[in-house]
Amino acid sequence: MRRFWQTLHSLMRMTRLWQAVLFLSLAAILYLATTNQSYPIPSSANDKINHLIAFAELTIVTRLAWPRIRFYWYAPALLGFGFILEAVQATLPYRDFSLADVLADALGIAVGMLPWPGLRRIRATT
Repeated sequence: MRRFWQTLHSLMRMTRLWQAVLFLSLAAILYLATTNQSYPIPSSANDKINHLIAFAELTIVTRLAWPRIRFYWYAPALLGFGFILEAVQATLPYRDFSLADVLADALGIAVGMLPWPGLRRIRATT
């Protein structure tokens, strides 16, 4: 069990890895938000759940990529990303702007902040 915690601790300290994961996540979400193709991955029947999951993941990965940045810097940035996605969707003939989607993004950010105290403790242990 000690080996597991050591591996987890090491993984959480790999900020370059998490920065790459964040970049890939942002690119994938941008693609999925703007494509008119059928989604190549399983998704929820409820679009709001998809938004919640995506932004919870973005929040967790952002915290792992830049653990010293405070939530009042990254939370508005992530919410701004969600708003920009909706604004771009408003210009696409096969998409619509939805304030409810932005609210689901905000809820996803809040959900993504919940595990941070425990993750921070794991990250701090040596």
